[in-house]
Amino acid sequence: RDLVLTSRRGDSAPGAAELVAELAERGCTATVAACDVTDRDAVAALLDRLAAEGRTVRSVFHTAAVIELQSIDETSLDAFAKVVHAKTAGAAHLDELLDDDQLDAFVLYSSTAGLWGSGRHAAYVAANAHLNALAEHRRARGARATAISWGIWADDMKLGRVDPGQIRRSGLVFMNPELALAGLRGALDADEGVLAVADVDWDRYHPVFTSSRPTGLFEDVPDVRRLTEETEARAAGGGEFAGRLRALPAAEQDRLLLDLVRSEAATVLGHASPEVLSERRAFRDVGFDSLTAVDLRNRLAAVTGLTLPSTLVFDYPDPLTLVAHLRGLVGGPGTEDDGPVRTTAAVDDEPIAIVAMSCRYPGGITSPEALWDLVAAGGDAITGFPADRGWDADALYDPDPDKPGTTYSTQGGFLHDVADFDAAFFGISPREALAMDPQQRLLLETGWEVLERAGIDPATLRGSLTGTFIGASYQDYTAGGASSEGAEGHLITGTISSVMSGRLAYTFGLEGPAVTLDTACSSSLVALHLACQSLRNGESTLALAGGVSVMATPSAFTGFSRQRAMAPDGRCKAYAEGADGMSLAEGVGLVLVERLSDARRNGHPVLAVIRGSAVNQDGASNGLTAPNGPSQARVIRQALSNANLTPADVDVVEGHGTGTALGDPIEAQALLATYGQGRPADRPLLLGSVKSNIGHTQMASGIAGVMKTVMAMRHGTVPPTLHVDTPSSHVDWNSGAIDLATDTVPWPETGRPRRAAVSSFGLSGTNVHTVVEQAPDTPDAEQPRTAP
Repeated sequence: RDLVLTSRRGDSAPGAAELVAELAERGCTATVAACDVTDRDAVAALLDRLAAEGRTVRSVFHTAAVIELQSIDETSLDAFAKVVHAKTAGAAHLDELLDDDQLDAFVLYSSTAGLWGSGRHAAYVAANAHLNALAEHRRARGARATAISWGIWADDMKLGRVDPGQIRRSGLVFMNPELALAGLRGALDADEGVLAVADVDWDRYHPVFTSSRPTGLFEDVPDVRRLTEETEARAAGGGEFAGRLRALPAAEQDRLLLDLVRSEAATVLGHASPEVLSERRAFRDVGFDSLTAVDLRNRLAAVTGLTLPSTLVFDYPDPLTLVAHLRGLVGGPGTEDDGPVRTTAAVDDEPIAIVAMSCRYPGGITSPEALWDLVAAGGDAITGFPADRGWDADALYDPDPDKPGTTYSTQGGFLHDVADFDAAFFGISPREALAMDPQQRLLLETGWEVLERAGIDPATLRGSLTGTFIGASYQDYTAGGASSEGAEGHLITGTISSVMSGRLAYTFGLEGPAVTLDTACSSSLVALHLACQSLRNGESTLALAGGVSVMATPSAFTGFSRQRAMAPDGRCKAYAEGADGMSLAEGVGLVLVERLSDARRNGHPVLAVIRGSAVNQDGASNGLTAPNGPSQARVIRQALSNANLTPADVDVVEGHGTGTALGDPIEAQALLATYGQGRPADRPLLLGSVKSNIGHTQMASGIAGVMKTVMAMRHGTVPPTLHVDTPSSHVDWNSGAIDLATDTVPWPETGRPRRAAVSSFGLSGTNVHTVVEQAPDTPDAEQPRTAP
């Protein structure tokens, strides 16, 4: 037996001499040749040398590979080419230069990744798929070829090429070399162009592989057929399970379900006994990841016969919480999700009128009308970094998401003229103005404008019970070097968040509550909720509500880059399959609100009315910043209850929709579970997000959604949500009547006032939902007063 081994380093490669000696002991003559198979000339020279020595090549085994653990969007073109070239170039040269008639075997070492994919090995998948195609191409022309799609050998684990824990959880089994060699012999004897040799735990692998997108790829595998039959049988028995459960007392129901959840969870994690899993400890803390979460979902669905979302473990993050949810679904005593909605005591549930709006948003937007022009036209306001902050875009940018102090996205929604401010108009000295955070300046400008737009002279409000509710968070103005000699005495009041609302109250002499609040992304909509409460309980007679976000430094970009939370192109792809992160943006928005009866009596314009709103918290969810679908559904139900409405009474929802791969599907499922139910199939709820136009304006985002909604309602048009390639496959859109509004459409005609709702969910878990209704007809309404 004559064997020629090739590598780029030849016999100088580590272990080469020992390998030749071992082969000699087994009766095989081995030669180690230095030959880079990706170099055609080198391959040709080697073949010529062998021919000159009288050595005819009878069999070829092409085993070269380069492996990089990267998804397609993380892989540069150079890195992609490097991985693909190692396999494809050598195979192509051997195919071209060898005489087909002299070959007994032409074997290409491929991988199962080339057959059924691997999300973290994009280039490697492509390279192996090419080898499979080459084998079929050779056989089509009458030449010999076998591409063996290998599973994972045990030696791969020893060499540190893979994460053993993750591989085992996925259902792939490390093959013993003896078993693999037996598979090789079988593959060579088979008359197949492409075949797989792999050890797979199909009970674990198949449910995970088909969780998000069913496929018939493995339907001929005997173990998969068995698994499918067993799953169908268990699903058919799901009704029996529910019936058996209903016949038990409540305590026994909980015990049975808890045993089920813990047993299946232990099996998924590979534990011998469910006793190791605490009933109160979060699934995440005991080792669940996205793969095992789907596995647990599938197992529970098979036993109970229920249709369960892939986000089940995120929505119900510990065994006890999950048990309560399951008990409600199979018909046990109601859980908090479907029980009676709590109502809040209020002196007055009168609708609250929005009497004016003002704003500054990306794209040079300086009014609600300009915002409407942008969204109605399908405009995109995303740009590069602003030039007035001293940000070094070249130094900040790096495509590596792990490189400290850099960002992989230099696009966002910016206010490019935040430094402009007429300090003298507000009686503020230049020195104090310099020490003031631009967020305070913008609030003063928009505060004055919103009063003027309502026809109110700001001076007439001095001493009134007008409240000020402002959502704000950023306090990094001085971190950007914004200080000068003599300004230090103003820095405290110029930068602390409490003065965001306090300065407005001070400047206009307002004596109602002045509250600055920070619930992150939900801040401005929570501010509006508190303003409405303050009006209803008589604490305020008029209220300013909204939020502001200005990034004085690029720290948000660098911080969220480390979390891989941002879209590289700066575009928010809300609820889309291509969602790859949020788009950081800036803005300020204020609305002036008043009790509807007071607005009519005072002759103020009524743009729309707020029928109801609600705020809640995720509590002990699956993580401090992880969204929680059931909490979102509860806040929606509470807001509808407070508005005395049903889900079918609402036509449109302006969603939170930040374009993240996890958050958007969780939100969409919560909407489907609420607004998607109990409504005519021909009148689905329309869903959209203004973030696709202007980016995520953070603490000013909720109020931007309100403004877009009010303007759309007044124009009778639902504008498009941008950058949606196709609705996300991680959402079961068929589970309810909801359409993603990707085109401009007329507002649905229902014979009643137009209604919409706005959602906003904070990074720290505070959720808010607000129901807005078309302004009622006002007979004999006075014309609004104009400011002198």
